[in-house]
Amino acid sequence: MKTIKFHKSDCGVDVLLNVLIGQDVKESYLNTDIYNTDFFEIVIFKKVEGTLILNQQKISLTDNSIVFISPFQKRKWKLEADNLDFTVLVFQEDFLNDFFADKLFTYRLLYFYQLDFPLSIPINNEDILKICSILTEIKTELVIPKPDSSHIIRSLVYYLLQKFNREYALANNLSLNKAENNYAYQFKQLLEIHITDKQRIDDYVKLLGVSRISINAAVKKQFNVTATHLLKQRLLFEIKNQLIHSGKTVAEIAYELHFSEPNHMMRFFKTQTGITTRQLLADYQNGIFS
Repeated sequence: MKTIKFHKSDCGVDVLLNVLIGQDVKESYLNTDIYNTDFFEIVIFKKVEGTLILNQQKISLTDNSIVFISPFQKRKWKLEADNLDFTVLVFQEDFLNDFFADKLFTYRLLYFYQLDFPLSIPINNEDILKICSILTEIKTELVIPKPDSSHIIRSLVYYLLQKFNREYALANNLSLNKAENNYAYQFKQLLEIHITDKQRIDDYVKLLGVSRISINAAVKKQFNVTATHLLKQRLLFEIKNQLIHSGKTVAEIAYELHFSEPNHMMRFFKTQTGITTRQLLADYQNGIFS
């Protein structure tokens, strides 16, 4: 599978961010190959007909909509060439870390690393036009940089990411309340880093240096689920991803994810999904997505 990497040289300003105009990158999005990237991708569609398979989620794309894609998520576009008008904001996590003091900023955005809610939202025409106007302004600062361009880019990107977060929360009835501590977001970040080698809450208790009760209380308050639920969902996501895209056997995946036996992973999978790993693969091959 091809991984597309971010090329900083494409920009006039030395930042890990770019704005891609649909007409310039249209052919890439009309390619139906499966691929992933090492950067975040927010695609704003004014006009679109088609579908996106994003990991195990099939998204029917509609006019005036936004799709949120996190690094290394597998995707396959199937778009109609006619009547296609879109703009893409792409950036690496280091861009946010360099520009903002909050190193957990990415994990506070509800639409990235999201497992429980759709990875796209509808948005009204007026807001789409405003968003695209701001993206055009960012593009201008990138292509024709001035001494203060980095400050302009920082402020505009921060506004957009927070605007998207508000719209995403509204579309999915999620809370925007700020956490009183970082444990919930630190836990979420650590899951992304360690899920392939750590599948017990106690592992994360040691990494965070706080009690199991503290982690669970923080996660429950911020995400309205238990820490165990969040861990199981992330582990399940990893198993599905490996089954569908890695080409490895069930046994190979089970041992890689530190299950003592393949049967234990298969039992965990069926308990969480209600189907077998074999059924998942059959459904995926038949175009059925859960």
